[in-house]
This record gives sequence, C-alpha cells and structure tokens, in this order.
Amino acid sequence: MATDVPLVRRLIATQFPQWADLPVERVASRGTVNAIYRLGADKAVRLPLQEGGANDAETECRWLPYLAPRLPFAIPAPLAQGVPAEGYPWSWSVCRWLDGGNPGRDNPVDPLPFAADLAEFVTAIRRVDPADGPVAYRGETLASRDTATRAAIVALRGHLDTAATTTAWDEALRAPAASGPAVWVHGDLQPGNVLVADGRLGAVIDFGCMGLADPAVDLIAAWYLLPSGARGSFRTAVAADDATWARGRGWALSIALMELSYYRETNLVMAATARQVIGELLGAG
Repeated sequence: MATDVPLVRRLIATQFPQWADLPVERVASRGTVNAIYRLGADKAVRLPLQEGGANDAETECRWLPYLAPRLPFAIPAPLAQGVPAEGYPWSWSVCRWLDGGNPGRDNPVDPLPFAADLAEFVTAIRRVDPADGPVAYRGETLASRDTATRAAIVALRGHLDTAATTTAWDEALRAPAASGPAVWVHGDLQPGNVLVADGRLGAVIDFGCMGLADPAVDLIAAWYLLPSGARGSFRTAVAADDATWARGRGWALSIALMELSYYRETNLVMAATARQVIGELLGAG
C-alpha cells in the first residue's frame, strides 16, 4: 500500500485534530509491515503496508499496555488507534516515539552487556501471565514448518550450500518438542526490531508477532543479534537446555531461509541479515 506525508496529514487532521499542527516526517525503514512517520517530537504514526499488518495494529493496541509495566525495557506505547479513511483501507496507530537506532555498523553494541540485556528481556516476557494471551504469529511447532523450510532450501539452490543446510535442518527437527506450556514471546527479535543506545539495549519495538509460543522462538536473538562470543552467556542467562537451544537454532534457520528466499531481490538489507544468520548457523556458531 502506497503511503505518503499528505495522507498522514489528512488522517491526523480528520481523526486526531489535536495533533493536526504537528510536523510529519517519513522515517527511513527497511521494514516490510509498516510505514513509519514521525509526528512531532514524541509520537510515531504506523501505517500497515498490507492487510495482515492492520490485524497486528489492533493486537498491539490491545496488549502492549498490558505488557509494558511487566517488561524491563521500553516498548511502544499506543496513544491512539485510527480507522480506515482518506482512501486508506486499514486500521493504523499512533504510538510514543522511542529514541535509539537499530544495532549495526552505525550503532555498535557492547556484546556481553547487550547479551545480558536481551536475556533480561526474554526472561521477563516469558514470566508474564499467559492467561487469555493470543497465539503468537509463530505459535506453531517447529516440525510444522518442515515443508515450507525445505521449499525455501530448494528455492535457494545455487545461493547456499543446500546439503549442509538440509543437514542442519534435519538436526534441528530431531530436538525434543517443547514439553511445557506456551509462554509469552516477542516472536521477531531481529535487528530492525530493537533499539540500542551506548552499546546497550534501549527498547524493543514491533510486537506484531507477539503472543504465546514455544520459548525457543525468542532464542533467535542469539543468531540474529549477537556475535558468537556472546551466545554462551545469553544461553546461560535464559537457562536454555539442550533441547530448547536446538529448537532455537531451528527457528533461526527456518526464519532466515524463508526470509532469504522471499527477500533476496526485493529487500537487500533483510536478505543480507538472513544470509549472515544462515552462515553463523552452518558454521556451528
């Protein structure tokens, strides 16, 4: 869905006139679910780019206020939920602006303290009472992703070592299934969904995948966000046993394979991240 500053101005003016005089500026992002606009100094407008993102907006407005006081790091605070208008067909939202930058070359992290921060977040969200919580976007079992994951491997023939990748996937599938109840997870702990400042975790954003799932899902952070030297301390801090860690590897591999297959030519940043994750996993990192 195409969006622009004039559209945002019209939506704000008609639905939230108290903010109509605030400046609007599009935020550069490689995200694939929402277009982000800064509204004034302390607000952000999120316009879903596809229908599924509109469902995420409604879920976030319902559950983020519940999660926020239970988590040790800042998360988006919904301020208002917009409705379809001005030719825009879906629900959208206004939330509090959070300062910081995505981890990367321009925003390097201090690996061990950052690993400790991530572990603190993952542990805290797992402890949230799961009563009445929604099923996460990745609330299925790892084994149920087998067909789609193998299809991604086939689609990437010539772009990676398919034999080694298949072996790694087979190994992940041999891990025992989760034996305990589903827990709260963020569901998508990737570089674009965390903000850092001074080398430490400052905020976690984009909760569209959140809900109840296997706790191994959030272990993807070990490969998406941490260098190999910090993974051991992260694993210890989240108390991941062998089976859970193996499933976490499987989740990271499956997600990265599907992302690389889908975004290889359309989103070079996400494709590069996925390729790096696969390389780390095949290197037994």
